[in-house]
Amino acid sequence: MDLHAPSDALALDQQLQQYVRTVATRDRDAERVGPFTATFDPHSTNPYLNYAFPDDGARPTTEDVAALAAVYRARDRVPRLEFLPAVAPKVEAALAAGGFAEEGRLVVMTCAVGDAVALAPPQGIAIEAPITDDDLRGMRVAQHSAFGVEEPEVDADEVGRQRASMAAGTLLALARDTTTGSVVGGGVATVPAGGVTEIAGIGVLASHRNRGIAGAITAHLTHAALAGGQTTVWLTPGRDDAHRVYARAGFRDTSTMLHMSIPVA
Repeated sequence: MDLHAPSDALALDQQLQQYVRTVATRDRDAERVGPFTATFDPHSTNPYLNYAFPDDGARPTTEDVAALAAVYRARDRVPRLEFLPAVAPKVEAALAAGGFAEEGRLVVMTCAVGDAVALAPPQGIAIEAPITDDDLRGMRVAQHSAFGVEEPEVDADEVGRQRASMAAGTLLALARDTTTGSVVGGGVATVPAGGVTEIAGIGVLASHRNRGIAGAITAHLTHAALAGGQTTVWLTPGRDDAHRVYARAGFRDTSTMLHMSIPVA
């Protein structure tokens, strides 16, 4: 027996954190700062696209934390991190001492092979992969609308990015009203890494909510990812009702994701 082997829970957290490292550095600039990797979107200052994460077992010094904040400020970005605290238990206190505050402590839900639950869409709704540019445009409009964007516009560049993402391995699913033919929702399973993929962007138009469509999209993507050879599908529910939807699809609470940043003065 290896007394130094991580527990199953810690091993899962380490797998998820490695996934975050891989994905975050795939299309962004990255810089090492002490025991941190800082990533930067070269095209956007959006804080959710610019964040750092620690090495497993990191023990940052006061100087490390100050240097991390400095590299973000030098690029006119908010100093910010997203990480699973279980993989680096000493990091949260060090960040707090250096002026970082908790933005959110998110539940991490995972689903593995054998846990996924098939959820059929309601009558009059079909869940399918987008094929045409109109499918992609309709899916993105529905997602943007679901997340509060008023009168969203999806141009050819955004459609092109969706196609490139699909070519790289992202799975997309849309919900179509079979009576009207209109797209009323959508979601994605991101490009996998190390057997892991993340369900994200699940959104349904207000006119079609509370009918089980979000759950059907989630189940469709989860089954497709697992059938494609992935071993772990994960997500972070944003609201209590979303948590219930994902639980019905076979996801269970397994960990916590911590977001910390230095508040904007």
